[in-house]
Amino acid sequence: MEIRETAPESIKDKIQPLENGGLRFACHPGVDCFTECCRDLNLLLTPYDIVRLKNRLGLSSDDFLDRYADFRFDEGRPIPIAYLLMSQNERKTCPFVSPKGCVVYEDRPSACRIYPVARASRLHRLHGVVLENYFILHEDHCLGFTEEQFWKTDEWLKDQGLEDYHELNDLWMGLVTHPKLRNAHLSQKQQQVFYLAGYNMDKFREMVHNSRFLSVFQIEDDEIGQIRINETALLKLAFRWIQFSILGEGTLRPRTA
Repeated sequence: MEIRETAPESIKDKIQPLENGGLRFACHPGVDCFTECCRDLNLLLTPYDIVRLKNRLGLSSDDFLDRYADFRFDEGRPIPIAYLLMSQNERKTCPFVSPKGCVVYEDRPSACRIYPVARASRLHRLHGVVLENYFILHEDHCLGFTEEQFWKTDEWLKDQGLEDYHELNDLWMGLVTHPKLRNAHLSQKQQQVFYLAGYNMDKFREMVHNSRFLSVFQIEDDEIGQIRINETALLKLAFRWIQFSILGEGTLRPRTA
Protein backbone atom coordinates (compact mmCIF):
# COMPACT_ATOMS: atom_id res chain seq x y z
CA MET A 1 0.00 0.00 0.00
CA GLU A 2 1.33 3.45 -0.92
CA ILE A 3 2.20 5.78 1.96
CA ARG A 4 -0.01 8.46 0.41
CA GLU A 5 -3.00 6.18 0.98
CA THR A 6 -2.28 5.65 4.68
CA ALA A 7 -0.72 8.99 5.67
CA PRO A 8 -2.81 11.63 7.50
CA GLU A 9 -4.66 13.99 5.16
CA SER A 10 -2.60 16.94 6.40
CA ILE A 11 0.64 15.58 4.92
CA LYS A 12 -0.42 13.43 1.96
CA ASP A 13 0.47 16.08 -0.59
CA LYS A 14 3.82 16.78 1.07
CA ILE A 15 5.31 13.29 0.80
CA GLN A 16 7.97 12.88 -1.87
CA PRO A 17 10.40 10.12 -2.85
CA LEU A 18 14.01 10.28 -1.67
CA GLU A 19 16.55 11.87 -3.98
CA ASN A 20 19.14 9.29 -5.10
CA GLY A 21 18.58 7.26 -1.95
CA GLY A 22 18.86 10.24 0.36
CA LEU A 23 18.10 13.93 0.81
CA ARG A 24 19.73 17.31 0.49
CA PHE A 25 19.03 19.05 3.78
CA ALA A 26 20.43 20.95 6.74
CA CYS A 27 18.87 22.72 9.70
CA HIS A 28 20.71 25.33 11.78
CA PRO A 29 20.13 28.81 13.24
CA GLY A 30 21.38 30.37 10.02
CA VAL A 31 18.37 29.05 8.07
CA ASP A 32 15.63 31.70 7.96
CA CYS A 33 12.89 29.21 8.88
CA PHE A 34 14.74 27.97 12.00
CA THR A 35 12.20 26.59 14.58
CA GLU A 36 9.26 27.33 12.25
CA CYS A 37 8.55 23.59 12.21
CA CYS A 38 8.32 23.58 16.03
CA ARG A 39 4.78 24.89 16.36
CA ASP A 40 1.15 23.87 15.91
CA LEU A 41 2.11 20.19 15.78
CA ASN A 42 0.07 17.02 15.97
CA LEU A 43 3.06 15.22 17.46
CA LEU A 44 2.60 11.67 18.69
CA LEU A 45 4.65 10.66 21.74
CA THR A 46 5.77 7.05 22.00
CA PRO A 47 6.50 5.45 25.39
CA TYR A 48 10.24 5.70 24.74
CA ASP A 49 9.87 9.38 23.85
CA ILE A 50 8.18 9.93 27.22
CA VAL A 51 10.86 8.05 29.16
CA ARG A 52 13.63 10.09 27.55
CA LEU A 53 11.83 13.41 28.00
CA LYS A 54 10.70 12.98 31.61
CA ASN A 55 14.19 11.89 32.63
CA ARG A 56 15.75 14.82 30.77
CA LEU A 57 13.41 17.24 32.57
CA GLY A 58 13.84 15.55 35.95
CA LEU A 59 10.11 14.92 36.26
CA SER A 60 8.12 11.99 37.54
CA SER A 61 5.97 10.17 35.00
CA ASP A 62 2.84 11.67 36.58
CA ASP A 63 4.18 15.23 36.41
CA PHE A 64 5.34 14.88 32.81
CA LEU A 65 2.04 13.41 31.64
CA ASP A 66 0.02 16.06 33.48
CA ARG A 67 2.04 18.92 31.98
CA TYR A 68 2.87 17.78 28.48
CA ALA A 69 0.65 14.91 27.29
CA ASP A 70 -2.74 15.01 25.62
CA PHE A 71 -4.37 11.57 25.47
CA ARG A 72 -6.80 10.74 22.67
CA PHE A 73 -8.63 7.69 21.44
CA ASP A 74 -7.88 7.64 17.72
CA GLU A 75 -10.42 6.20 15.31
CA GLY A 76 -10.44 2.41 15.40
CA ARG A 77 -8.12 2.25 18.42
CA PRO A 78 -9.64 1.52 21.85
CA ILE A 79 -6.43 2.54 23.62
CA PRO A 80 -5.14 5.95 24.79
CA ILE A 81 -2.57 7.50 22.44
CA ALA A 82 -0.33 10.30 23.75
CA TYR A 83 0.31 13.56 21.88
CA LEU A 84 2.51 16.48 22.92
CA LEU A 85 0.59 19.47 24.26
CA MET A 86 1.47 22.70 22.49
CA SER A 87 1.97 25.90 24.46
CA GLN A 88 -1.10 28.09 24.98
CA ASN A 89 0.12 31.02 22.91
CA GLU A 90 -0.84 32.53 19.57
CA ARG A 91 1.62 30.41 17.58
CA LYS A 92 0.96 27.19 19.53
CA THR A 93 4.68 26.58 19.88
CA CYS A 94 6.27 23.40 21.17
CA PRO A 95 6.84 23.73 24.93
CA PHE A 96 10.49 22.80 24.44
CA VAL A 97 11.47 25.31 21.76
CA SER A 98 13.38 28.53 22.38
CA PRO A 99 14.76 31.23 20.03
CA LYS A 100 18.06 29.32 20.11
CA GLY A 101 16.44 26.00 19.27
CA CYS A 102 15.27 22.87 21.10
CA VAL A 103 16.07 22.86 24.83
CA VAL A 104 15.72 19.05 25.02
CA TYR A 105 17.53 18.40 21.74
CA GLU A 106 19.52 15.35 22.88
CA ASP A 107 16.27 13.71 24.05
CA ARG A 108 13.82 15.14 21.51
CA PRO A 109 10.94 12.88 20.37
CA SER A 110 11.46 10.46 17.51
CA ALA A 111 9.05 12.37 15.23
CA CYS A 112 11.23 15.49 15.58
CA ARG A 113 14.44 13.48 15.38
CA ILE A 114 13.72 11.90 12.00
CA TYR A 115 12.25 15.04 10.34
CA PRO A 116 12.16 15.79 7.41
CA VAL A 117 12.39 12.09 6.61
CA ALA A 118 9.16 10.11 6.93
CA ARG A 119 9.26 6.43 7.87
CA ALA A 120 6.47 4.10 6.80
CA SER A 121 6.71 0.86 8.78
CA ARG A 122 4.60 -2.17 9.53
CA LEU A 123 5.11 -5.44 11.35
CA HIS A 124 4.99 -8.60 9.24
CA ARG A 125 2.82 -10.71 11.56
CA LEU A 126 3.86 -14.04 10.04
CA HIS A 127 7.63 -13.56 10.13
CA GLY A 128 7.82 -11.03 12.97
CA VAL A 129 10.00 -8.58 11.05
CA VAL A 130 9.46 -4.86 10.55
CA LEU A 131 9.05 -3.74 6.94
CA GLU A 132 10.00 -0.12 6.35
CA ASN A 133 10.27 2.50 3.64
CA TYR A 134 11.53 6.07 3.79
CA PHE A 135 10.28 9.23 2.11
CA ILE A 136 10.73 12.98 2.40
CA LEU A 137 8.18 15.19 4.12
CA HIS A 138 8.58 18.38 2.12
CA GLU A 139 6.79 21.26 3.82
CA ASP A 140 6.53 24.60 2.02
CA HIS A 141 7.95 26.67 4.88
CA CYS A 142 11.13 24.59 5.22
CA LEU A 143 14.23 26.16 3.67
CA GLY A 144 16.52 23.38 4.83
CA PHE A 145 16.09 21.72 1.46
CA THR A 146 17.98 24.59 -0.19
CA GLU A 147 21.15 23.70 1.74
CA GLU A 148 23.98 21.85 0.00
CA GLN A 149 24.59 18.98 2.44
CA PHE A 150 23.51 15.58 1.10
CA TRP A 151 22.67 12.63 3.35
CA LYS A 152 22.21 9.01 2.48
CA THR A 153 19.20 7.72 4.41
CA ASP A 154 21.25 5.48 6.70
CA GLU A 155 23.66 8.35 7.38
CA TRP A 156 20.77 10.58 8.40
CA LEU A 157 19.26 7.96 10.71
CA LYS A 158 22.61 7.35 12.41
CA ASP A 159 23.37 11.05 12.75
CA GLN A 160 19.99 11.66 14.40
CA GLY A 161 20.47 8.82 16.89
CA LEU A 162 17.41 6.83 15.85
CA GLU A 163 18.59 3.26 16.46
CA ASP A 164 17.28 2.95 20.03
CA TYR A 165 14.12 4.87 19.15
CA HIS A 166 13.30 2.56 16.26
CA GLU A 167 13.87 -0.56 18.37
CA LEU A 168 11.48 0.54 21.14
CA ASN A 169 9.00 2.23 18.82
CA ASP A 170 8.74 -0.87 16.63
CA LEU A 171 7.84 -2.95 19.69
CA TRP A 172 5.15 -0.41 20.59
CA MET A 173 3.87 -0.31 17.00
CA GLY A 174 3.44 -4.08 17.11
CA LEU A 175 1.08 -3.63 20.05
CA VAL A 176 -1.01 -0.62 19.03
CA THR A 177 -1.50 -1.86 15.46
CA HIS A 178 -2.31 -5.43 16.48
CA PRO A 179 -5.33 -6.84 14.58
CA LYS A 180 -6.95 -7.89 17.86
CA LEU A 181 -7.26 -4.23 18.82
CA ARG A 182 -8.85 -3.02 15.62
CA ASN A 183 -12.33 -1.81 16.63
CA ALA A 184 -12.13 -3.96 19.76
CA HIS A 185 -13.90 -3.09 22.98
CA LEU A 186 -11.58 -2.95 25.96
CA SER A 187 -12.75 -2.64 29.52
CA GLN A 188 -11.71 0.33 31.61
CA LYS A 189 -9.28 -1.94 33.46
CA GLN A 190 -7.65 -3.05 30.19
CA GLN A 191 -7.29 0.57 29.09
CA GLN A 192 -5.64 1.29 32.42
CA VAL A 193 -3.18 -1.54 31.76
CA PHE A 194 -2.19 0.11 28.48
CA TYR A 195 -1.83 3.50 30.14
CA LEU A 196 0.23 2.20 33.05
CA ALA A 197 2.53 -0.08 31.08
CA GLY A 198 2.84 2.20 28.08
CA TYR A 199 3.21 5.63 29.61
CA ASN A 200 3.76 5.65 33.37
CA MET A 201 7.04 3.87 34.05
CA ASP A 202 7.23 5.12 37.63
CA LYS A 203 3.90 3.53 38.53
CA PHE A 204 4.71 0.40 36.55
CA ARG A 205 8.02 0.05 38.42
CA GLU A 206 6.18 0.37 41.74
CA MET A 207 3.72 -2.30 40.70
CA VAL A 208 6.46 -4.71 39.58
CA HIS A 209 8.53 -4.40 42.74
CA ASN A 210 5.80 -3.85 45.35
CA SER A 211 3.30 -6.49 44.28
CA ARG A 212 3.39 -10.22 43.51
CA PHE A 213 4.33 -9.52 39.86
CA LEU A 214 7.84 -11.03 40.05
CA SER A 215 6.58 -14.12 41.85
CA VAL A 216 3.66 -14.61 39.45
CA PHE A 217 5.65 -14.45 36.19
CA GLN A 218 8.70 -16.36 34.96
CA ILE A 219 11.36 -13.66 34.80
CA GLU A 220 15.07 -14.51 34.82
CA ASP A 221 17.29 -13.10 37.57
CA ASP A 222 19.38 -11.21 35.00
CA GLU A 223 16.29 -9.42 33.70
CA ILE A 224 15.13 -8.60 37.23
CA GLY A 225 18.51 -7.02 37.85
CA GLN A 226 18.23 -4.99 34.65
CA ILE A 227 14.74 -3.66 35.28
CA ARG A 228 15.90 -2.28 38.63
CA ILE A 229 18.51 -0.04 37.00
CA ASN A 230 17.57 0.27 33.33
CA GLU A 231 14.32 1.93 32.29
CA THR A 232 14.61 0.62 28.74
CA ALA A 233 14.59 -2.94 30.10
CA LEU A 234 11.62 -1.99 32.28
CA LEU A 235 9.77 -0.63 29.24
CA LYS A 236 10.37 -3.85 27.31
CA LEU A 237 8.91 -5.81 30.24
CA ALA A 238 5.91 -3.49 30.25
CA PHE A 239 5.30 -4.24 26.57
CA ARG A 240 5.48 -7.97 27.29
CA TRP A 241 2.91 -7.52 30.04
CA ILE A 242 0.56 -5.80 27.59
CA GLN A 243 1.05 -8.68 25.15
CA PHE A 244 0.16 -11.20 27.84
CA SER A 245 -2.66 -9.43 29.67
CA ILE A 246 -4.44 -7.77 26.74
CA LEU A 247 -3.51 -9.75 23.64
CA GLY A 248 -3.07 -13.19 25.24
CA GLU A 249 0.26 -13.85 23.55
CA GLY A 250 3.98 -13.15 23.75
CA THR A 251 6.85 -14.51 25.84
CA LEU A 252 5.73 -13.58 29.35
CA ARG A 253 4.58 -16.73 31.16
CA PRO A 254 3.07 -17.32 34.61
CA ARG A 255 5.03 -19.53 36.97
CA THR A 256 3.62 -22.99 37.47
CA ALA A 257 2.25 -23.84 40.92
